[in-house]
Amino acid sequence: MTSIDARATVPVQEVADTRRTRRFDPQRRRSLLLTVLLWICVLYFVLPLWWLLVSSTKSNSALFSTFGLWFGGDFNLMENLQTLFGVRGGIFGRWILNTVLYSVVSALGATLLAAMAGYAFAKYDFPGRKALFSLTLGAIMIPLTALALPTYLLFARAGLTDTPWAIIIPSLVSPFGVYLMRVYAADAIPDTLIEAARVDGAGEARIFWQVGMRLLGPGLVTVFLFALVGTWNNYFLPLIMLNSSELYPLTVGLAQLQAAASAGGGAQALFSTVITGSLVSIVPLIVAFLFLQRYWQTGLASGSVKG
Repeated sequence: MTSIDARATVPVQEVADTRRTRRFDPQRRRSLLLTVLLWICVLYFVLPLWWLLVSSTKSNSALFSTFGLWFGGDFNLMENLQTLFGVRGGIFGRWILNTVLYSVVSALGATLLAAMAGYAFAKYDFPGRKALFSLTLGAIMIPLTALALPTYLLFARAGLTDTPWAIIIPSLVSPFGVYLMRVYAADAIPDTLIEAARVDGAGEARIFWQVGMRLLGPGLVTVFLFALVGTWNNYFLPLIMLNSSELYPLTVGLAQLQAAASAGGGAQALFSTVITGSLVSIVPLIVAFLFLQRYWQTGLASGSVKG
């Protein structure tokens, strides 16, 4: 009988030791800490979007008299949208078209130039390659505001200020995109494949367009998204380059509406309109990311495997 009891107490003691070990397991505590930090990061990024969505449904008076993170009063989203697209003769729609034009053209051009430069840095050995690539990396560290005044003087001398080219041409330069494409092309395009194409009689241009560009697809999408978001959110460059409100992008146009609302002491009731415009302005970026994210994820996964 005592032997049976002794044998029965062994599993109970092992279970207790196991529970005690799990309770004080450093790995488990580390995972819990990381989970909490991740939730804090999620709240940090999601709360502003939630506030923007909730505030877009409120009237100008309810915006200041109700809790900011929850709906209050009447649901005025449709009224805010009608006011937004009707203010100043419907100029908000023009700002959307301007932003789409500037961003898409700039992103396509920046992606193409970054792909060509990155491919050249990765696959060609020419004099001064390391020095030029070092200059490209150094350009990443230069803030865009430091180049704003020289860029304005240069474009003013060329007579290109207050034109769409004043926004598109500077946005075509993407040193960070060149760096990304150089790193991606170094692993995505095998040297043996290039040599085989040369043996078959293909020229360098044909190799780049028909071989390199197909293999660089995920990297191209990544650079395109970075360039698209960068140009879409650019505020300082259009502010100093453009004088006509008909040429404004969304960033400058919404800032002008906000300034008008603040100067009028809120009498123009444009605060909810500006917030609704901010919500509308991020919708195309969300759609673009959701549509292109599978290519982006493929590019990141390929880079991690090849690294």
